[in-house]
Amino acid sequence: MEPIMNRIWPRVFQRLYRTSVLPRRNHSGCAEQATVPASTNSKHIKPTLLVSRLYQPSNLRDVGQDSRLQGEVTCKSQRLMQQAGLIHPSNPGCYYYLPALVRSMEKLVRVIDQEMHGIGGQKLDMPSLCSANLWKTSERWDLMGKELFRLKDRHGADYCLGPTHEEAVTTLVAHQTTLSYRQLPLLLYQITRKFRDEPKPKYGLLRGREFYMKDMYSFDASEEAAYQTYESVCQAYAGLFARLGLRCVQVQADTGNIGGTLSHEFQLPADIGEDRLLVCGNCSFSANVETMSSDRTDCPQCKTGTLGESKGIEVGHTFYLGKKYSHIFNATFSNAQNKSSIAEMGCYGLGVTRILAAAIEVLSTEEGIRWPGLLAPYQVCVLPPKKGSKVDDATVLAEELVHTLGETGPHLRGEVVLDDRTQMTIGKRLKDANRLGYPYVVVVGQGALEETPRFEVICQETGETMFLSKDGLLDLLGRVKTV
Repeated sequence: MEPIMNRIWPRVFQRLYRTSVLPRRNHSGCAEQATVPASTNSKHIKPTLLVSRLYQPSNLRDVGQDSRLQGEVTCKSQRLMQQAGLIHPSNPGCYYYLPALVRSMEKLVRVIDQEMHGIGGQKLDMPSLCSANLWKTSERWDLMGKELFRLKDRHGADYCLGPTHEEAVTTLVAHQTTLSYRQLPLLLYQITRKFRDEPKPKYGLLRGREFYMKDMYSFDASEEAAYQTYESVCQAYAGLFARLGLRCVQVQADTGNIGGTLSHEFQLPADIGEDRLLVCGNCSFSANVETMSSDRTDCPQCKTGTLGESKGIEVGHTFYLGKKYSHIFNATFSNAQNKSSIAEMGCYGLGVTRILAAAIEVLSTEEGIRWPGLLAPYQVCVLPPKKGSKVDDATVLAEELVHTLGETGPHLRGEVVLDDRTQMTIGKRLKDANRLGYPYVVVVGQGALEETPRFEVICQETGETMFLSKDGLLDLLGRVKTV
């Protein structure tokens, strides 16, 4: 019996070691986002998110320096997002969205939903595969030209992958023959993948062939009511960008192949922006140069100001459509006199993935990502000491801190990660944390072992470093806004 037990016990101890809170480093380089069991002494403590277990195949010191990738990386946001393992190139203009980016995108979608619901928006989902008959009826099948992805089914019927859904949503509303003026304004929106056959996709997620977009369509009883809806959406857009901490400029714009009589773009000023903007230094006037003479310098609004030119990244667009589509597809409602009337329409777009990339482009340094606070994949990264160092005892305190943050601040549950790669020095992990852009980094070192424990806290947005007690740390992070 004794020889058998001598063979079994080493296996038991090895199994116990593998299930500790800080496991040995997984060298596969490709681990899934998962949690690990808590130790047997803390049965009621929830599992911890560990950096080594997140599927974020970052290449923090190589991407952009690798000669094979140098020619493909065309802007700062693309380089930083590939470095950090947020995106991975697939086909020209198409990317894998990896888990950290998906977390950010889901947060942005929640913010958009809140703003759209606030003005009465109702969310739906329309087919991406659109019948050519609808587009031919609106005469946009030919107007869109080569930008439209076209295909045939096995029966020879023509379809396209929708870059926008004016035809589809108007047809949907037209099928509701009992729509009353009392139900207006009707605001329907979706957040889905869109497709556009860009001739030269570039700048990562800023100009691709496949992307996520929020598109909303409004139906009103009168032109006056439609303008009021238009204004309410523009105000909601301004509120959304203010919540994200992004300086966005609303400019007069061309209606393009969408059509209508009024249009505005929402632009983030940026040197790599492809749109040229004219902005008055004396009043609120601003316009895309496409709507004016490029050599004009006097302001058409205040008459005294001078127009200055800048560049911007378009992240939103609004259109007043009038009856352009509702007349074609017979989208009607019953008015107060119980007679059939054609609805007035508007459409409103937000580039979801473009907002994420543009925010990184304008907020980040050359070395590291800076997120709009609400959209960071994780809010806090806790760094325990290097394994085998003189302050190795602080590792347990780091683990306890992660659990405390999740228990005392419910808004931080799922927002705190523990960088368990303790085979690396604090310095190297700090550099990685800077590049990945965690809004707050907490270093648990010598100070945590003192009679009155202190934690080093780095705020990535301001670059400020603070040394706080545990209560001070909990107070600071308790004020972090999440969505």
